[in-house]
Amino acid sequence: MIRRLLIAALLSAPLAACQTAQQQPNEVAATDDSAWYIGTMPDKPHDIPLVDRRRMDAKYARQTVEYKGPEKPGSIVVDIDERMLYLVQPEGRAIRYGVGVGKQGFSWKGIASVGRKGVWPNWSPTKTMVGIKPELPRYVEAGLDNPLGARALYLYQDGRDILFRIHGTNEPWSIGEQVSSGCVRMLNEDVADLYERVPVGATVYVKRNGRYRV
Repeated sequence: MIRRLLIAALLSAPLAACQTAQQQPNEVAATDDSAWYIGTMPDKPHDIPLVDRRRMDAKYARQTVEYKGPEKPGSIVVDIDERMLYLVQPEGRAIRYGVGVGKQGFSWKGIASVGRKGVWPNWSPTKTMVGIKPELPRYVEAGLDNPLGARALYLYQDGRDILFRIHGTNEPWSIGEQVSSGCVRMLNEDVADLYERVPVGATVYVKRNGRYRV
């Protein structure tokens, strides 16, 4: 149903990142999700809906900025407080993306690495999510209505999946907000861009209150 609506009217299923509980957009989006989209970007096996960036705060647009942090080029730095993700570049620069982050009490901070990457990944809730919301589906196929969106970076520590993701979202109005169950969500076109730039093994720093050391 969602796929048919998207093709017909560029609609997107409003599913929260890392969960399927719907977050309420602003009043206009609540009545007409198609107002958030201006077209599609070719991709396989599904085209990526393109968001009308005019509806968003300009500071969350993907852009290259000055970066003075100590992290090495190629590192990902997520600032929970700023709602920004930085891909560190050489010569004191970084590509900055606006993100949505976990609700209070759900956010994680620390140092991890990209253990694997997924294109239009499948999704299953964690045991904790099921405990909180037993009505959640136990498995969602890859596609336009999948909570992980078009791409996912799976974070690992010591070779173990820590169940924390950087991934796409079908709720563009949630970028810049603190709404998910802990994962970092990006616009689908942004996470597709990040996916191509970041190899498996890249270091990821997630910080809150200026610190990523636990």
